[in-house]
Amino acid sequence: MRNPYAALLALLPNSPLQIGTVLDISNGVATIQLDGGGLTTARGDATTGDKVFFRDGAIEGTAPDLPLEVIDV
Repeated sequence: MRNPYAALLALLPNSPLQIGTVLDISNGVATIQLDGGGLTTARGDATTGDKVFFRDGAIEGTAPDLPLEVIDV
């Protein structure tokens, strides 16, 4: 028999991997500025000024410091 909870989770979309710049670290929680201008928080290891990848409130690693190119369609 199929697990109904697993079937429900399969219908939900995955969380996107986002990128941002760490503004501040306090007690293992980073305040991150998104490239679009918003602010969010995530837990993990980083230092102020680092570009990081994060998803679901957790820092997954450092991101390369490349120029941002925004294309409006």
